[in-house]
Formats: sequence, structure tokens, C-alpha cells
Amino acid sequence: MRNSSVLAAALAAAAALTLTACSSGDDGGGPAIRDSAPAPKAATVLDQPFNKPDLVLTDTKGRKYDLIEETKGHPTLLYFGYTNCPDACPFTMSNVDIAMRKLSPAERKKLRVVFVSSDPQHDTPKRLGEWLKQQNPSFIGLTGDFDTIQAGARSVGIYLDKPKKQKDGTWSSSHGTQLLAYLPKDDKAHVLYSKDATAEDYGKDLPKIVEGRTP
Repeated sequence: MRNSSVLAAALAAAAALTLTACSSGDDGGGPAIRDSAPAPKAATVLDQPFNKPDLVLTDTKGRKYDLIEETKGHPTLLYFGYTNCPDACPFTMSNVDIAMRKLSPAERKKLRVVFVSSDPQHDTPKRLGEWLKQQNPSFIGLTGDFDTIQAGARSVGIYLDKPKKQKDGTWSSSHGTQLLAYLPKDDKAHVLYSKDATAEDYGKDLPKIVEGRTP
């Protein structure tokens, strides 16, 4: 991989965060989310920032997207989730969207929000694009090979479990619900948000992140 991860720091951070187990049927509906103990606070400034995962995937228009190259020098928010997620994923993306509306046009132009599918078997580029368009048309959606995505997530301490089909026909999967904020000055993740982060939390922090400062 092009970038070596600070694995110890990433795993330590991930261990303190919430993992979400989601189940959903093929029609997109889903039962409840099962959560572990909630994170103590919405945002954590990392003592040891770590690199972006070395991922070359497919965007919502079917084009190759190199995460490191395409987001180089841009403030970037990175999240792993999937379109059938009934709660955590749309909640997080909605909160980011609300916060982005408070940014100036120039600030919004600099920011990259990247959503990587943890269920690429069902999240085709078209489906992912339609879902993200409901959240914010500027959001970047990526899908591809699950093993590649899982390895990329693990390199930054985010847990992903391969979706499994249950006997009743529903699909269940577990994924870390944290969001990583990368600063433009060094393209490293300096801030990690839990699923409990609100639109107000993001709204307060995003201007600083865009400028290249930690909250």
C-alpha cells in the first residue's frame, strides 16, 4: 500500500468507538440497529494522525476514483457505510449536509465528503448515486470490491464485517460508525467523530477543518 497506517493509534481509537450492526432486506428497509456502549464524546483529536487508506474504487458515474490523488490537498471527511443502513449512515450524512450549508461557497468548494460503501454487492454506482443525491449532490460515493474496501477501512482502524444473508432473507452487517476528518495541510486524519456527533458539532468544527486547523 502507498501509505503506511499508524495502526496502533487507529485501532486504539476504533476500540473506543461505537460499532453498529445493521440488518436490511433487499427492498432497502431495515430493522433496528444494535449498538455497543456509546462513545464518551462526539469528536476526538488524534495524538497520532494517520494517512488516508490507499483505495482506488468506482464512483457513482462508473469512473475510477483514486481516493488519495483525488482528495490531495483538500479537507476531506471520510465515512464507511451503506445505503440500506436504517439509521447511523443517513443520520451522519444528514448532519454533515446541514453543517455544510453554513459554510461559504468557497469553503464548500474546497471540502470533499467521501462515502465508501461497506456493502458493494448491493450498492451499485447508480444506487449509491441516487441515495447520496438525497443527502447532498456534492457528496462523493465509492464502491468496488469488498475485500479491498475492508482492507482500506482496517488500515485506519475502522471495522467492517462482510454483509451476511440470514435465513429470513434479510442482510445483516456490522460497520464502524466513525467519521474521519483529514486536514489539507498534510492529508492526514486529525479528528475522529463518533455517530453521536450532531449537526451543531460539525457546524462548529468544519470551518476550522477547511482552514486546516483542528477543532
